[in-house]
Amino acid sequence: MRILHTMLRTGDLDRSIAFYTEVLDMRLLRRADYPDGEFTLAFVGYGDESGQAVIELTYNWGVSDYEMGSAYGHIAIEVDDVYEACERIRARGGKILREAGPMNAGTTVIAFVEDPDGYPVELIGARH
Repeated sequence: MRILHTMLRTGDLDRSIAFYTEVLDMRLLRRADYPDGEFTLAFVGYGDESGQAVIELTYNWGVSDYEMGSAYGHIAIEVDDVYEACERIRARGGKILREAGPMNAGTTVIAFVEDPDGYPVELIGARH
């Protein structure tokens, strides 16, 4: 068994695809409309789906926003340099929720950014 993807609902699919591809440097791997179900799926990630987990962005036609549940946490992405990643993301218009720095009660460098629908994305330094 392996994790295939994490699904996030989005109120504006093109806006979300732009964030994940232009701000977080992922690639759009595939996109398909499902007219009978009135939804569109787009898969983004850093590599081929056969070898790693990806994010499935789901747009339900006509739905522009969702309530965040209190159980959802975040997606985590490993980066070489969290400080540099924050600067790059900020320069591309990304919203930084928590600046780069050591985690509470630890030394691992982390930061949090927010996607266009309000989902938090944690950046974790590759060098701990």
